[in-house]
Amino acid sequence: MNGERTLSKKAQFGLLSLIPLYFMVAGLLAQPIDEIGAGIVRIISEPDFLITDYFVIGGIGAAFINAGILALISIWMAYALKMDLSGHTITAACLMFGFSLFGKNLLNIWAILFGIFLYARYHRTSVSRYLYIGFYGTSLSPIITEIMQIGQLPLEGRLVLSLLAGSLIGFVLPSLATHVHYAHKGYSLYNVGFACGIIATVIVSVLKSFGMTIESRLIWSSGNDTILFILLAVLFGGMAVGALVWGGKETFTVYRQILKSFGLSGTDYLKEAGGAATVLNMGINGLFATIMVLAVGGDLNGPTIGGIFTIVGFSATGKHLRNICPIMFGVCLGAAFKTWNIYDPSALLALLLSTTLAPIAGEFGWIAGMIAGFLHSSVALNIGIVYGGMNLYNNGFAGGMVAIFMVPVIQAVRDRRARARGGLSL
Repeated sequence: MNGERTLSKKAQFGLLSLIPLYFMVAGLLAQPIDEIGAGIVRIISEPDFLITDYFVIGGIGAAFINAGILALISIWMAYALKMDLSGHTITAACLMFGFSLFGKNLLNIWAILFGIFLYARYHRTSVSRYLYIGFYGTSLSPIITEIMQIGQLPLEGRLVLSLLAGSLIGFVLPSLATHVHYAHKGYSLYNVGFACGIIATVIVSVLKSFGMTIESRLIWSSGNDTILFILLAVLFGGMAVGALVWGGKETFTVYRQILKSFGLSGTDYLKEAGGAATVLNMGINGLFATIMVLAVGGDLNGPTIGGIFTIVGFSATGKHLRNICPIMFGVCLGAAFKTWNIYDPSALLALLLSTTLAPIAGEFGWIAGMIAGFLHSSVALNIGIVYGGMNLYNNGFAGGMVAIFMVPVIQAVRDRRARARGGLSL
């Protein structure tokens, strides 16, 4: 498209694989190899509900290896199922990588994916139809880890219970994710995160009714900003430069078309705008998000890099500078008036992940976008109490609630104005 050279499917998936491979190499350089194995064991065995920074639990090297392997597995599974590379493939791989720095690990994702497989088998269709929903659904992996921590049960009982819980999550998720999409009409990009919030609320409520207690958790690393900034800047800068070299002079023209899009859920920039403009958008957004974290005094660590990669991933399916800036500025505005600081851990994650509401700013403008970000910061910092941090996509649940609240109101006001201009009344 637009003068780009065509890549084979194998080359496309190979190119996407370079992102996790890049961080795996960095991980091997950041931590002695003999410590990485022990770090991964700690990552697997520790509780990992929000907020658990794997940089602290296992070390930077082990965290990057864990995240890189899981991202490669997700890419390989899509390729093995003969799926075409799309913007949603990129989004799923980036989210799998990012959240594997603070919640997903090599052990706790499989029961949920098994549930997705069972759902596909039950409906006699290919698992590829629900694969990305399954990847997103692993945001509930902390529930699996938490069940494995129930000390009064024997190991066999914990294994069976965790498998049943994960299978149930995976089995109900596709139908629920489809249903809740109609509630927010695509104005929250983290649709599966919204569905997962509902599931987490139900499951955690049941577990609590049997006496399980879930304590608050905050494991947060700091002091690695310089090296991590260099690592991210080299990647995102390289992506932007590579896109311009690959796509030629027309890349910016196509990129400007991306900036004009609303970014509603279901958007696929890879198909609509081509690879070069999409990668340019990803690189620019990644740099912007990284700089924003440091500009507000935040830390670069596992959770914030996960948030940055959420923005980068969804830069293939809905996000761009024009529709994420108002949302993020609204969160910053909230910090000026509310009881928390923007550089606090939960607030910093809300700053990055509030961009689930990018379509509101894309369609309704900057003021609506800033209001959405302002509201989201309050909802995201309070709604997680209902499921004790067991849904890694907490901001997806919060974003869905804000979209359901805001969009009908905005549309009603806009409809009233249109009727008034036409001399009609409601």
